[in-house]
Amino acid sequence: MPDAPGFPALHSRDAFDPTAGGVGTLPRSWARHFADAPSRSALTTSAGRTLDYAALDRASAAAAGRLHGAGLRPGDRILLSAEASLDLVVAHVACLRLGLVVVPTNTAYRAPEIAHVVGDATPRAAIVDAAERADAVRAADAGVAVLEPTIPLPDAAPPPLDVAAPEAPALIGYTSGTTGRPKGAVLAHANLLASVESLRVAWRWTADDHLVLALPLFHMHGLGVGLHGTLHAGASAHLLPGFAPAAVLDAIAATDATLFFGVPTMYHRLVDSPGADAMRTLRLCVSGSAPLPASLHARFEALTGQRILERYGMTETVMLVSNPVDGERRPGTVGVPLPGVEVRLEGSPPEIQVRGPNVFAGYWQREDANALAFTSDGWFRTGDLGERDEAGYLRIAGRAKELIISGGYNVYPREVEDALRAHTAIEDAAVVGTPSEEWGEVVTAYVVGADVPPLDALRAFLADHLAPYKRPRRLHVVDALPRNALGKVQKHLLSATEPSEASAT
Repeated sequence: MPDAPGFPALHSRDAFDPTAGGVGTLPRSWARHFADAPSRSALTTSAGRTLDYAALDRASAAAAGRLHGAGLRPGDRILLSAEASLDLVVAHVACLRLGLVVVPTNTAYRAPEIAHVVGDATPRAAIVDAAERADAVRAADAGVAVLEPTIPLPDAAPPPLDVAAPEAPALIGYTSGTTGRPKGAVLAHANLLASVESLRVAWRWTADDHLVLALPLFHMHGLGVGLHGTLHAGASAHLLPGFAPAAVLDAIAATDATLFFGVPTMYHRLVDSPGADAMRTLRLCVSGSAPLPASLHARFEALTGQRILERYGMTETVMLVSNPVDGERRPGTVGVPLPGVEVRLEGSPPEIQVRGPNVFAGYWQREDANALAFTSDGWFRTGDLGERDEAGYLRIAGRAKELIISGGYNVYPREVEDALRAHTAIEDAAVVGTPSEEWGEVVTAYVVGADVPPLDALRAFLADHLAPYKRPRRLHVVDALPRNALGKVQKHLLSATEPSEASAT
């Protein structure tokens, strides 16, 4: 594999093979550990539940049998939306082993957001852990079978498992854009495997590693990196149902953890927490999903001795670029291309374009979007702008699109703007991201109208329409939105409109 154009080779390329020695898919990789290390711990929880690799094999095979007995077949889509738990992991592993196509869905989604995913992906079944999400799925399509994560169906013998082809679809991840509704990125089994094999090599991930996993399992960071990477390496993970600094620090101490993956918001809260120096014992701390402020990088290192490793990826590609494990980790950069990944900067301003075995082939039933997403010579247009520093490390300079990333979650402005305009007091609205040390960016609304309600009341109005992370945290009431001669809002001028302002904490 040639080095990516213009970037130094700082990650080990030792024996990198995107097929992981010919196994070709994640389920076949996991099957090696089921057979070779059955008694090795795979997953633990703070409630004392544990699964070794043999137990994960048995439980996922039984769950796959129940799903198959209910009529689900390879290629069928299945929506998964539940808090992190052993039951959810077993269900997810079962789905991939059976050849189903998993559609991870944010647990914060409201009925209109769930209805879009259901209508677009047309799943045959959904695994959810909350009544309101179950009701939303049924309302969107009464024909979808709704199940709890324990998959309470009659037992049935499973068909042959782990037989999906590498090119077969494994996962559809819905990702926000700046226009229209979220699109489903179709990732093949080979894409998922190539990405975690690249991370295994680059991050020196081994069976001796133990990850404290507090990230949600509907997000590529927690699912495609944390969970998939752990099981591919034959390592273990301690699952937390959500992020709380004290719970993370307790888990690190109790489990002799070696790894922690988080988003900048998590590190911001950890550095302000009593006992954060317990993270000194970790082998590696990784940050992603949003830019990590250099000041936070420095504060965290001073407190814990850890130089956070920042990396860059997308729903469409899983992981692309990372600071090195062995070598300088540069604050403010995301590093250099991972093994197997090629990156180039094209155009003015320079857009980050990528290709490699980890990169998806296209969006679900969106040929219009696919035509725009790839160059004529096969490179994926990330929509992000980049630059190389003097040592060849990549910096994310901004986004060609208007996507907002708040707390590691994607928010596209048009969806929020449409929801705001549904309020009778709001005549017009524009939404942008405002830099934040804690959140990376916060959703900021500029609205026009008489008697606009205060921010708290407006957030309450939006509660039935938008997930909490999409609701504005800052509100500006303005006389008019700045527009060009064609009527397009000039969002870069919004900060100069001298509005009244309210903020939410």
